[in-house]
Amino acid sequence: MPSLHAYPYNRLLAALPPAEYQRVRAQLEPRSLAFGTLLYDAGQEIRQVYFPQSALVSLLALVPGHPGLEIAMVGREGMVGSAVALGESVSTVRTVVQCSGSCLCMDADCFRAYFDEALTLHRQVLQCAQCLTLQMAETAACNHFHTIVQRLARWLLMAQDRVGADQFHLTQEFLGNMLGVRRAGVTTAAHQLKAQGLIDYSRGDIEILDTDGLMAQACSCYRKAL
Repeated sequence: MPSLHAYPYNRLLAALPPAEYQRVRAQLEPRSLAFGTLLYDAGQEIRQVYFPQSALVSLLALVPGHPGLEIAMVGREGMVGSAVALGESVSTVRTVVQCSGSCLCMDADCFRAYFDEALTLHRQVLQCAQCLTLQMAETAACNHFHTIVQRLARWLLMAQDRVGADQFHLTQEFLGNMLGVRRAGVTTAAHQLKAQGLIDYSRGDIEILDTDGLMAQACSCYRKAL
């Protein structure tokens, strides 16, 4: 079960001064997030914000008649629901748990009150929102200009950074939807990375075996997303 420690396993919260974090901590609730859980859909009110610890969350753009396309991901480096800090109360994207794991969550109204009062939290959340904007722009360019192998390598490395683990459970269909490609394309790319000894893949379980080798296969967009 997830727990609430004096030192949170979320980098945004860990950056807060002790006194500021203790105030915020009183309103944080530990929670386990299961793969595929919808946190909020496009057009839905943002009632809670989330600070992932080991979970990975995808932000999806929706186009009628097509699966959602991932435009950004959030893990232990940031928060989900940062739009609340910008004065928004409704989500513009679908927000889905990509990799199951733990998180800390807080009521959105409570977060707004702390955001206005806590200077470090204010600064860290605005930086998080800016990083998400940059990640969205980079993802759009990456999806247009780079190969599926490069994009898959980038995605796996970004996921590894954000969950602090080398193993993920992901179906090829789900990953294809995230990358905006057909399942066959993901299968071919995954086989290519596996043949080079960079990853292992079996029945939806992906393990990164060679991070440096995977970085050599990824496009330059990965380094910009760090």
